[in-house]
Amino acid sequence: MNKIGWCMGIEQAGLLASKGFDYIECPLSSLPLEDDQALREKLPQYLDSPIKVQAMNLFFPQGMMVVGPQADRERIHQYVRRAGQAASHIGAKVVVLGSGRQRTIPENWERPRAEEQMLEALRWIAEEWSGNGVTLALEPLNRKESNFINSVHDAVQLVEQINSPIVQVLADFYHMDEDNEPLEALMEYKDWIAHIHIADTGRLAPGTGTYPYKRFTETLRAINYTGMISAECTLLETNKELEDSFDFMQKMIRAIQTGAG
Repeated sequence: MNKIGWCMGIEQAGLLASKGFDYIECPLSSLPLEDDQALREKLPQYLDSPIKVQAMNLFFPQGMMVVGPQADRERIHQYVRRAGQAASHIGAKVVVLGSGRQRTIPENWERPRAEEQMLEALRWIAEEWSGNGVTLALEPLNRKESNFINSVHDAVQLVEQINSPIVQVLADFYHMDEDNEPLEALMEYKDWIAHIHIADTGRLAPGTGTYPYKRFTETLRAINYTGMISAECTLLETNKELEDSFDFMQKMIRAIQTGAG
């Protein structure tokens, strides 16, 4: 059954719980994964959260380049191993790999080399996360945020090569709209979609703009999407917009599940 959540820092968990959301999606990079002592001190905040941390995003910390000449293979390998362990311990079901800056292909670096670097990282995730109950969702980003993996099609082309149920794809309504990616891509690649992000015009709260939510919702119903849906956007009036968006997303879920609305 679909669940709805919001992308926020763990400090906002109580707020989301009070508004009725099912879960919070927190930045993975907010965890000090490369410092054992600091991680032990930080984890209770996530384990004792008033709302479940069922998804995580912002995969790599600043400065940890995944592609290009600065990519440190051993550091990346150790990081993805620790990421899987921490996410599983917290209870997250999906971890999103967006990290646009860290995966942007540098000038004079060949795309095939960048693709192989990303594939290597994804293979490590598939191996290291086996059996821990966490799925990796590779996130396409619009061309203003990265020059690499800009569509659901691009992401599927990579994860198909991994061929693991652990490595799947995220579809983000905002990024799809920014780059005019047709919603039909969701139909074409439905078997790879593990998670959904949403926003509305201007990357504001769902229900406040002109995005074609009726068609989007109908498409999710058509592909029998049963996973989580997280809002990832800017809030201008936090309390009101959370409440209004909660109602909007609840109606969206009913439409996905029953066709009503």
